[in-house]
Amino acid sequence: MQIFKSANINFIEKRRNFFLFTAFMLLITVFAFIYRGGPNYGIDFTGGVLMQASFQRDVDLQNVRKALEQSKLGSFELQSSDNLILIRAKKNVESQDEFEKAVKEAMRAEFPNNPMAMDRVEYVGPSVGAYLSKQALYAFFFAFVGMIAYVAFRFKSGLWGAAAVLGIIHDVVISFGFVILANKEVNITVIAALLTVAGYSINDTIVLFDRIKENLRFLAKEDFGKVINKSINEVLTRTVVTSLTVFIVASSLFFFGGEVIHTFAYIMLIGTSLGVFSSLFVCAPIVYEWEQRRRNRFKIAAKKGCVGSR
Repeated sequence: MQIFKSANINFIEKRRNFFLFTAFMLLITVFAFIYRGGPNYGIDFTGGVLMQASFQRDVDLQNVRKALEQSKLGSFELQSSDNLILIRAKKNVESQDEFEKAVKEAMRAEFPNNPMAMDRVEYVGPSVGAYLSKQALYAFFFAFVGMIAYVAFRFKSGLWGAAAVLGIIHDVVISFGFVILANKEVNITVIAALLTVAGYSINDTIVLFDRIKENLRFLAKEDFGKVINKSINEVLTRTVVTSLTVFIVASSLFFFGGEVIHTFAYIMLIGTSLGVFSSLFVCAPIVYEWEQRRRNRFKIAAKKGCVGSR
């Protein structure tokens, strides 16, 4: 299957435009952070209580919200589906029992003829939230270090590993910025989605780097920029087809997968697009820029050596 037959696009010549677009996307991330006042952390990280309750008959979510506001529970979030209500309260209760008692009293007063049953109550202490935050940072750190080591070993150069991880950081940071911009709750599912994006991104980058290395062996006398352009054009169809497949699946999950998987699918939609962009337009141009500067320094040093010998 060939979407781009005999593609001959000069990606390296347009690299500065791609770098400017990357800078623009990073500015959006910074704006999102400032505009939203930081991430909207879920109870996984902040501590709090999660309760799932069911009524005998359907209830109006606004009436539930009104009852909980009158009970002075503080900050909380509600989700509903027919007669099921999901209540999330952050950092504003001392214990699970206190939270459960307050909710029961509020619901009994608001819906005296519609009994409520507690299906699930989970309490997450602040210490657990701090532990999960630290573990999430460890997960990203060791994932990045492992990827740098693997790519550096695979291509026998730390430059290629560093460029690949810069692309991953680009994808993860911007994806996280769009999570903040949409004011979606940051929980363990978000961390799992971001790590999935990182894994998908490095796969695309390794395929491209492998093709560049292969072409360098057969086209050693060619200009380095031409070799990179040839390599990108050769893997372009494969990259688009693979990414399009993932994008279609993520789109199906986003529109039809329900609330539980919605944020995960949202991140995958953004991360899949960014993964293609970073592999083709960020990682490869970074390698080109670094190699060109290294070669220029070598030429300058060689010329100085020739002048000195005279």
